[in-house]
Amino acid sequence: MAESGDMHPEAEAIKELGANPVGGSRDIHCLTIIGQVEGHMILPPQNKTTKYEHVLPQLVAVEQDPNIKGLLLLLNTVGGDVEAGLAIAEIIASMSKPTVSVVLGGGHSIGVPIAVSADYSFIAATATMTVHPIRLSGVVVGVPQSLEYLDKMQDRVVNFVVQNSRVKYDRFRELMFRMGELARDAGTILVGKDAVKEGLIDEVGGLKDAISKLRAIIRSRDKPSVNGHKILPPAPSSPAERRFSRRRKGG
Repeated sequence: MAESGDMHPEAEAIKELGANPVGGSRDIHCLTIIGQVEGHMILPPQNKTTKYEHVLPQLVAVEQDPNIKGLLLLLNTVGGDVEAGLAIAEIIASMSKPTVSVVLGGGHSIGVPIAVSADYSFIAATATMTVHPIRLSGVVVGVPQSLEYLDKMQDRVVNFVVQNSRVKYDRFRELMFRMGELARDAGTILVGKDAVKEGLIDEVGGLKDAISKLRAIIRSRDKPSVNGHKILPPAPSSPAERRFSRRRKGG
């Protein structure tokens, strides 16, 4: 078996960062969000983690690389650090290049904002998404300000999800605080088509569908021009396409 130092650079990048190298021969960059999103505190070594300090520079590099036409985001995450997850979601939502996400297995907790941050989102038929209130770990000071801070942080998550998907504010909070579905907690588990029905995810589908959609969006950006005028794509018909169109126009 080859030593780590003899590993092919692409294999090394996938092993360390969970992504194919930026600046390669591919025009689509694949980024994975797996396990637990690690924030400011280092998690135990036996935990499978996505480190946000690895992800953010990759996203900047993708945005700046002229050879990369689009970003494919694969998610199978239990959630994790709220601020780290929101940082990843915010930077994806602000990218100028087309982005498509696929929830495979699970996109739970803070994985929900990351999944909806893409221009278009898919979920596998058997994949699940758990929507629940923010949980705090560690020492919490028992003063009213702590509850106020928690409520503000929760609103940041809710507002981001509502702005980047088709779910309504009141409905998302209802799903978040529903009692009885989770044995020892508040929240809701959405499986595949239920996530689409609620407006969190755009479509049920897998890798083939995601790559096909991403290439379609890339082609629509590269429409040829006639007499100096760019040929415009047909008016969007579905809610997801209208949302994507508004975002591209800055609306």
